[in-house]
Amino acid sequence: MRKESLIALAGNPNSGKTTLFNAITGARQHVGNYPGVTVEKKEGYHQFNGHVLHLVDLPGCYSLTAYSEDERVAREFLVTERPRVVVDIVDGSNLERNLYLSVQFLELGIPLVVALNMLDEARSRGIEIDAEELGKRLQVPVVPMVARIGEGVPELLRAVSEVSEGDGAWTPLRISYGSDVDPVLDAMERIIGEGGLLTEVYPPRWTALKLMEKDAVILEKCSLRDSGLTRKLEGQVEQLSNHLRKTLDAYPEAVIADYRYGFIRALLKDGVIQRNDTEQRLDLTRRLDQVLTNRLLGPILLAAVIYGMYSFTFSVSELPVAWLEAGIEFLGGLAESVIPEGLLQSLVVSGVIDGVGGVLGFVPIIAFMFLAITFLEDTGYLARAAYMLDRVFRWFGLHGNSFMPFIVSGGIAGGCAVPGVMAARTLSSSRERIATILTVPFMNCGAKLPVFALLVAAFFERSQALMMFLITLLSWGGALLVASLLRSTLLRGPSTPFLLELPPYRLPTFKGLLIHTWERIWLYLKKAGTIILAISIVLWAMMTFPGLSDEQKERFEADRQSILAGLPEDVRTMVEGEKADVEPGPVVRAREALLEIDGREAELALRGSAAGRMGRALEPIGQLCGFDWRINVALVGGFAAKEVIVSTLGTALSIGEVDPEETTSLSERLASDAHWNPLVAFSLIVFSIFYAPCFVTVVCMVRETGGWKWPCFSMAFNTVFAFLLATSVYQAGLLLGVGG
Repeated sequence: MRKESLIALAGNPNSGKTTLFNAITGARQHVGNYPGVTVEKKEGYHQFNGHVLHLVDLPGCYSLTAYSEDERVAREFLVTERPRVVVDIVDGSNLERNLYLSVQFLELGIPLVVALNMLDEARSRGIEIDAEELGKRLQVPVVPMVARIGEGVPELLRAVSEVSEGDGAWTPLRISYGSDVDPVLDAMERIIGEGGLLTEVYPPRWTALKLMEKDAVILEKCSLRDSGLTRKLEGQVEQLSNHLRKTLDAYPEAVIADYRYGFIRALLKDGVIQRNDTEQRLDLTRRLDQVLTNRLLGPILLAAVIYGMYSFTFSVSELPVAWLEAGIEFLGGLAESVIPEGLLQSLVVSGVIDGVGGVLGFVPIIAFMFLAITFLEDTGYLARAAYMLDRVFRWFGLHGNSFMPFIVSGGIAGGCAVPGVMAARTLSSSRERIATILTVPFMNCGAKLPVFALLVAAFFERSQALMMFLITLLSWGGALLVASLLRSTLLRGPSTPFLLELPPYRLPTFKGLLIHTWERIWLYLKKAGTIILAISIVLWAMMTFPGLSDEQKERFEADRQSILAGLPEDVRTMVEGEKADVEPGPVVRAREALLEIDGREAELALRGSAAGRMGRALEPIGQLCGFDWRINVALVGGFAAKEVIVSTLGTALSIGEVDPEETTSLSERLASDAHWNPLVAFSLIVFSIFYAPCFVTVVCMVRETGGWKWPCFSMAFNTVFAFLLATSVYQAGLLLGVGG
């Protein structure tokens, strides 16, 4: 029987942790959530010398003190699941900072293997590290490596396998924290040990340290276990705090951090790290930052990068989109020829193929958009964008760290508001966090992209990249203005300081780009194959039933028979599909007359359906924005998932299509529809940017804000805001003679 060992991968953000995880597990991985929380959990497997390694990629964190949800989740996983080995990935070019987390692992007593990563970057900056000597001083294996090219991965797996086959004992590291802290720490350790306070989970000294560091989670757990003992320990911490304030003008957590860094500096002395003269020169990262983050050039270059990304996306995806649309049209034609005419054919063709196919038709655009975004993320450029925009964010009452939730939500394009809402938990100010949560749904998420791609292709074909750039500016402008409004009214309060790590620039590996891009595309495809399919079928049913009455059907059939009865025999034979020796003109005119009747019948059936009645009930309001009843139905469906706007329009136009020879794409059908024009399309784009977040995002907002108050506010406020903007755009366009 093969032995399986649980291995955790941990480390600072931007240390190459996910790159290493992908290099080891390849395609043998899956993504889910940790139980009870919305933090992402990646798992994978690898076999090494007959030993099965079950790897879990923990959230990136800088410390084991639970300042954020990610850090809390990482720590709780370690102490509850107790992996056989923790692989601590450290950035060799920023060794001192990365070892701060390593020391905390050692203080917890976890069996550790240090993956000394990014040594190519360290060497390029004139840094040489003696990994063997560092391992001796830490008393754990230290494996030098460059994960992005696979260098050192076999050696790392060998070290992990050897440590996992050991006794698995947790042996905590003891560090001196000075003459002021140590006596109190020893006394607290003794009290905790004797009282059995959480000793089945944490080492007593480690619990004492966390109480000194004011760790809210540990304090709550201690209070629930033994409130009297916890108050006694808090009293000792308070006495120590008063003493340190008087003597050193410091607090226990600051002194502990200083001594940890002192321990790390001692580890790295006397030959562990050698620096040559090249480090003194301006390295590539700093030279690039002088240009890319320049106050004047930086924002201009950022705008150029975004515009270039859209140009790349639309130019490269033009052919794949055409091929995919042709394939979807072929499937529709095939289904019509195979399935007998009736409700089943309508369900398959209009509900499934035209509904879901309308969304899938834009997969190439979304794929290339995701690829471009992934490249910008992996190179380190997006962190620079956050740095540049911090000053702008402060003008609107937000924090520089709000940038990443905005980007994750689709700030450039192609994200998702759900992880964007979750990413806001890194903000320490509750007001800034809620303001960020309420505005990230305005970003151009991957669900909105099919809507924009459809309308831009149909009505702005000659300026697609420019329109997508304008849509991006609109979403950001609206989000920042709303954030400013919220921070000056409902969420008043001071701004908090902004600190952000700027990782070195890196050239992403092709494999890494493909893996990260595919993960996003696969989530999109799964959504299309499940949620969107289900909603498309429901909306098809709503647009099909209750259908026409027998009396109405008889009236339309009588009109058809009346036209046929007035035709000469040879013309009628050809109109009905049989060969006859007759001029084509009369046949065409007769068929056009019959098609007109079919069109009126289909239109009446649609308007009388459940969806049609709902759409027509909203039409007095929707027409202020230029929306007819079909658009109203699509927007109502968009409350569930924004992609449904496209699938609903596809279904509505497909059900209304009466010419069996017609095989045009959805974009072409929109462009030729009498109701549609560029002004209506742009009004719908504006409304789609800003109206209520999708249902899944609302559920996530409930979990992150602790109730329904702010999510309900978001649904109501966003929809009203979107309606007012779209109405202003449409009415202004009519006044200027743009539409109508």
